[in-house]
Amino acid sequence: MVVGAVIGVILYGSLMFLPTDGFDSYAVDVLKITAFVGIAAILGVLGWIGYVMATTPPPVPLEEPAKESTNTTQEKMPAAPAPSAEKKTS
Repeated sequence: MVVGAVIGVILYGSLMFLPTDGFDSYAVDVLKITAFVGIAAILGVLGWIGYVMATTPPPVPLEEPAKESTNTTQEKMPAAPAPSAEKKTS
């Protein structure tokens, strides 16, 4: 892939900047093809995002759990030990 990319850059650069017999006929054609491929890719991605947004079903709403008590978390947790009143002396 790296070799193909390097060859592509060299080919693209030579078609754009090497002198030709005509009035930059290759350069204009290369720019037209590049612009078309770039715009087609952007619009293709936008169309794909729109299709996915249109065909994705809405999420199922979450059900709220039944509220038995407001202090359920405190009832399930063990009691913390009380701090000792003793002071350590140095």
